[in-house]
Amino acid sequence: MRTRLCDTFGIEFPIFAFSHCRDVVAAVSKAGGLGVLGALAFPSPEALEVELRWIDEHVGGKPYGVDVVMPVSYAGAEQGGLDKATFEQMIPERHRRFIQDTLERYKVPPLPEGESAYESLLAWTHTGARSQVEVALRHPIKLLVNALGTPPRDVVDKVHEHGVLVAALIGTAEHARRQVEAGVDIVVASGNEAGGHTGEIATLVLVPEVVDAVAPTPVLAAGGIGCGRQVAAALALGADGAWTGSIWMASTESDLHPVALAKILKATSRDTVRSRALTGKPARQLRTAWTDAWDGPESPGTLPMPLQFMATAEAVSRIHRYAHVESSGAKELVGTPIGEIVGRINSVRPVREIMYDLVNECVDTLARMGAMVQT
Repeated sequence: MRTRLCDTFGIEFPIFAFSHCRDVVAAVSKAGGLGVLGALAFPSPEALEVELRWIDEHVGGKPYGVDVVMPVSYAGAEQGGLDKATFEQMIPERHRRFIQDTLERYKVPPLPEGESAYESLLAWTHTGARSQVEVALRHPIKLLVNALGTPPRDVVDKVHEHGVLVAALIGTAEHARRQVEAGVDIVVASGNEAGGHTGEIATLVLVPEVVDAVAPTPVLAAGGIGCGRQVAAALALGADGAWTGSIWMASTESDLHPVALAKILKATSRDTVRSRALTGKPARQLRTAWTDAWDGPESPGTLPMPLQFMATAEAVSRIHRYAHVESSGAKELVGTPIGEIVGRINSVRPVREIMYDLVNECVDTLARMGAMVQT
């Protein structure tokens, strides 16, 4: 099941794994794939530096990548990006009241005095993402991935100067063409089934459209890929590999919140929703009381990126902190970005075992299909 991307990156299998957890990234790369660290999870360049240094020390010299977010549109983009204080002033009072009312309804206490909420404005603007790119390029990464838009040409050129390839996630063939025109080397066609930010077109339809639109540029298929048969299907659609994410969230190496982990192990493929509650842009995630509240009739509506994330940052920190407290209903509000493949995730297994099953089932499937053709 080797493809040209295996030769490009020097990896055994054309399986790329996105994760915010450094342990998962390193384990996937050591298991023969290519792990990609989501930089969005880290609130400062210094924090990202710590994670990448750890990966360098634990990946055994295997290739890995970094994913940043440089959205095409966000509040304040026309001014070249604004500071945190200005963004804070843009959050309407009715949204603040709605958030507080929801927390009170579920009896979620305030954070203890002196404990700060997790908040990362850094990654939601081009200015912030550029600082993450600078950090990433100080490490031996082999791939830089951008989500939510076309990376600026100067960023692409700078990454190429360091001998690093650039990939970008897209949801339409038109967006794919724009990425290639901007100098992107690999297109990740992300179908509607995918976790996190995703478009409206299903993977089965999107991938061949994108493959045809940008040939000979390599394409990775994303969205709903969680077993070897689906990897084989991605290859059959013309992709040069699979971009995966959700399946690693229940790995032994994952640092997913325990309550969220328990929820995904019980969830079916119908238990996700594509909602703007997380960031202000459509993102597939577990359906919870939190997403229901934001999508319900009493909601003031979500805010544009990055205001939605900023407005809810403290609330999410409170929800996670008190999820184990029996007197609080915070547990009902805990969620996580995840794709429809969650219905197949029903146990916690090591990354190496997950990779082994992906590869073996893919090989068996390709052999079975080959035998069908021969007969």
